[in-house]
Amino acid sequence: MVLYDNLSTGYRRLAQGFELVEGDITDEARLRPVLARVDAVMHFAAHAYVGESVENPPLPVPFTASPGKCQLPRRRCGGPVNPYGASKLFFENALEASSRAHGLRSVSLHYFNAAGADEGGEIGELHDPETHLIPLALAASSENGPELQVFGSNYPTPDGTCVRDYIHVSDLADAHVRALQHLETQQLEKSADEKGGDSLAINLTAEIPFSKSSGQRKTPLDAQSGERLCRGGRAYPPILVADPPKAQTVLGWTAKRNLADIVSSAWIWIQKNSNC
Repeated sequence: MVLYDNLSTGYRRLAQGFELVEGDITDEARLRPVLARVDAVMHFAAHAYVGESVENPPLPVPFTASPGKCQLPRRRCGGPVNPYGASKLFFENALEASSRAHGLRSVSLHYFNAAGADEGGEIGELHDPETHLIPLALAASSENGPELQVFGSNYPTPDGTCVRDYIHVSDLADAHVRALQHLETQQLEKSADEKGGDSLAINLTAEIPFSKSSGQRKTPLDAQSGERLCRGGRAYPPILVADPPKAQTVLGWTAKRNLADIVSSAWIWIQKNSNC
């Protein structure tokens, strides 16, 4: 396995044990020799924040590690509402076109909030500044921790806060491996002169819809309610969860970890890296 990363938001120490080539995804001369050495690519080179996409839409790479249109239960979204979503849709359409024209087969994995850490506490979330809910909630639960800010408390949901879909990073890693195995199996079953036709998009969800009141604690976690988030003039939807059956049918994948596993693994990681 070869890791190719410009380390703009990553950390060299988290790549220990693997070959790391430091380079930018837009540096073709640097990237081509690396691609020539591999049989498949997992694409995570991206800007991850919706706000960043609204503030600087022309950034040259997709704002996502999982290109694709979001799919809600039993219906699709009406369309992208910001540059973040538009880049996902564009990239997935480009993959579909490349599959038809050049036989470049791909699996686009749709997921929302990846969280937690590996069970050994060796790899986890390390952002500066931190914007993700689980690490922020854990930090707020510690002695003298910062106050947790919840954006909006008047959504049309049971507790008034928005509902989001969470998935453990280890389950997510397993899904990516299964996606590669799916493509490899397809390739073995095809004749040498056949092209493409097998690219697909799949939703990944642990079916963990989470809101402010979802995680019950013996000691309540105080949170300050703020205004609803709004990017590019469009408010965030009250509920955003995925529809999962295709992942089980096509990849044989189901999530094995729940919200408690996400939180406990994230806590182990934070404790191990409290001085980072």
